[in-house]
Order: sequence, then structure tokens, then C-alpha cells
Amino acid sequence: MRNKLNKLYLYSGYLSAFFMVLIALTIVAQILGRFVNITVDSTETAGFSLAALTFFGLSYTFHSGEHIRVTLFTRLLGKKVRRYQELFSLSFCIIITSYLTYWSWDFVYFSFIFDDISPGLLAIPFWIPRISMSIGVTIFLVALIDDFFTVWKKEQPSYVKNANPILKDNT
Repeated sequence: MRNKLNKLYLYSGYLSAFFMVLIALTIVAQILGRFVNITVDSTETAGFSLAALTFFGLSYTFHSGEHIRVTLFTRLLGKKVRRYQELFSLSFCIIITSYLTYWSWDFVYFSFIFDDISPGLLAIPFWIPRISMSIGVTIFLVALIDDFFTVWKKEQPSYVKNANPILKDNT
């Protein structure tokens, strides 16, 4: 199970990188299009790609220990108190992310039902770019729940274990 979850987070990171490249390609296409008098609407596709990049990158960066963590006070806590603090923090994040996950899927559903179309030059059904947000935040929720149970079992969470060794909290 651990290998499957790690692959899920890694593939989510790959998807995030893919959308970063897609942003660059759409902007280059717009620039090149200007030279040959072809209109390329990179604003919309770059915006949709940015949303996908952001949400697919959440679980990968969290699992890699690259999210910003303020450990100024948690370093001073004992192991037992720190464990409870981690469980509380992860629980809070799970609740907020669950809320976001629910409403993002609701957003996709109603975009599909009402056939909501983007207003730009490319008439893209809104459910297509919005589904990347929903999938990305769902994978992030899985990562949060994964680390919650890791801390619950008194093991080191991935965001500490996989953190940059220079920035790692070794306490």
C-alpha cells in the first residue's frame, strides 16, 4: 500500500510538471503566433494549466516535505505533546481539505450539468479544467489522511522524513 501511495504522489507531481510545461508551450505558441498573424489565446489555457499545476502539486510537495512549516514552537515541545499537536494540525487540515474537496467536486458536477463554457476564444467546457482541481485536492486529502495515520501509529510523517536535510527538524 505504501508503494502505491508513494507512486500516486509522484505521478501527481509529474502531472503538475506537465502542466507547467503546458503553460510554457501555450505562451510560446502565442508569441510565435504573433509573428504569423495567428491569434492564440494562451491566457485561458495558461490559467487552467496553472490551476491544475497548483492542485496536482499539493500532494507531491506535501509528501516531499516542501510545504512551509513553522517549527519555531514545535521544536520546543516534547515528543508526546508534539505528536498531539501534529495530530491536531493534520485533523484540522483534513477537515478543511475535505470541505474543499466536496465543494470542488460539486463545482465540477454542476459545471457539467449546466454545460458551463469558458468565455474566451476557446470554448472549453469548464468541467474539464475544474476536474483537475478536484482530482488534485482529493489526492492531497489522501496524503493528509495518510500522514495522520502515520503519526497516529507513532511513526515519523512523510513531510518530516522526506524534508530537505538542510531544513529538516531533527528533534
